[in-house]
Amino acid sequence: MSLVERQQRFLEEAQKHFRATRATRTNKLFGVSNSAKVVEGGVQIGVPNLNSASADAEAFIIATVMRFPPEDEVYFAVLIRKDKEKFLARLDEMKRLGAVARAGGDSDGLGDDSDNDADEAGKPFKYSHRNNLVPVYLAADGLIWMRNSGFWNSLDFDRSPFGPAVKPDEIVVALYPPTASARRSLLAREFIGWLGTLVGREKTHELPVWTDSATLSPEMCRMPVTIPVEEIEAAVRALGGYYPNGEVRRFHAALNFLDHKHFVILSGLSGTGKTQLALKYARAVHGLTSQATADPLIFECPVRPEWTDPSGLTGYYDVLTNRYVVPTFLEAVLVAIAHGSSPVFVVLDEMNLARVEYYLSDILSAIEIRDGVLRLHSNSVPLEGTTGTSVRAEIPLPHNLFIIGTINVDETTNPVSDKVLDRASVLEMSAVDIPGFLSSLEVRYPELAAARAVSEPKLTEVHGFMQQHGLGFGYRLIEEFVRYHAFDAQHLRNAPDEVTDQLLVQKVLVKLRGAERQRSLLNSLAKACEGLPRAQAFIRKLLGDLDDFGSFQAMR
Repeated sequence: MSLVERQQRFLEEAQKHFRATRATRTNKLFGVSNSAKVVEGGVQIGVPNLNSASADAEAFIIATVMRFPPEDEVYFAVLIRKDKEKFLARLDEMKRLGAVARAGGDSDGLGDDSDNDADEAGKPFKYSHRNNLVPVYLAADGLIWMRNSGFWNSLDFDRSPFGPAVKPDEIVVALYPPTASARRSLLAREFIGWLGTLVGREKTHELPVWTDSATLSPEMCRMPVTIPVEEIEAAVRALGGYYPNGEVRRFHAALNFLDHKHFVILSGLSGTGKTQLALKYARAVHGLTSQATADPLIFECPVRPEWTDPSGLTGYYDVLTNRYVVPTFLEAVLVAIAHGSSPVFVVLDEMNLARVEYYLSDILSAIEIRDGVLRLHSNSVPLEGTTGTSVRAEIPLPHNLFIIGTINVDETTNPVSDKVLDRASVLEMSAVDIPGFLSSLEVRYPELAAARAVSEPKLTEVHGFMQQHGLGFGYRLIEEFVRYHAFDAQHLRNAPDEVTDQLLVQKVLVKLRGAERQRSLLNSLAKACEGLPRAQAFIRKLLGDLDDFGSFQAMR
């Protein structure tokens, strides 16, 4: 969309919102010289030509734009309707004073009452006899002030001689480009919020003027706590989630019971659907019905084992490129700040591969303090980020950011300290219901019915033995087991028992490890695997290791 098209579209939407008739006078201030700019104590809305303003107009609309690097534009329009007479009176008075000064040959261009008029520097104030170039200002008092000659660089002075001031009825704003991205300048969003503080948030409205593939839908602009949990559960099931033990409800409660802290840790066996619960829940909240649909408000952040400080999450200044590196987590924070009315989800996957209290320390502190901030660098000037946005020294941890961590408890991970556990709600997800899961899988994929029938008995039996010793397996392995059977039946056509034998060795028995206490497990599995030569040979080897070394581990 071209610049002219954007301007015209915004004007149309603003006039529609204001219910403005054709008699309304609209001034367009989209150029370089007459557009908006911030001054001390307020904002210069623009420099319109108001020379022909008359009482015939129902209202006045001043439409302008504020530009922020790298590419953001904040279009906003100010409506003056109730104070139209004051607005016209000020214009007439300025012209009168300018005409008096001109007729009197006053070289300073001062009117009769110029003794009372001085600008912010205390200098005498000049008027023009025409209103063709009128700087219009919105000050911190929420009022509109005008002069028709020269400019104010500050509004921090006694403006009472320059009245009557005008109270705006309403302001509408629109952001371009319409995107849910960390590339959105934080200044653009802050400017909109600042406008709201000047005139009152109830008078400030954002218009959805432009739409594209990245525009947030209305469903993405609602908080999870406003959605019935039954609706979320149904959406998670429709997305393929199988959580029969109330996991969705517990997760929903843990994530939302505090309005300023949303931090949940999902713990349990690998493959039980911890990460998928977080992702499917987020999609359900955002109203998405397909896994294939892109969601700009979900961020997956795999934790790396070498993390020993927060830089993997909150970034760092790269002296070689002279830019601030913005990792996935920080990008999620920036998006949450830019879209304060939308829930943003960030998933820290396998978060205990590194010591959690080391790399998460800054975030834990910000989480615990209401309106906590993240301290990113010490430069007083915002740094250019690798995503194109400006990164300030400190940014708030927004209340619409939902942090979900997943942890596995095995020999490859680190223990999680009380400092972390005290600040999160921890949900255990180790219970596995094989028959129920396979039933739901068959409903979604009827073509897997035959593979399910030959897989379920042995999987259920083996899992029952292994689970008693804390060596169970999750839904990921179960689904892959069935899909392997289906693939073999279609392409290789081996006997089902032979395929089961292969898969037990390749996918299930490789998880076995233990000592003398697990001898009964190996004996039970050996009996369960009668008629499956590969599996029996594998178990006999583990029994031999137990006899020789006092312990066994399948992947020794």
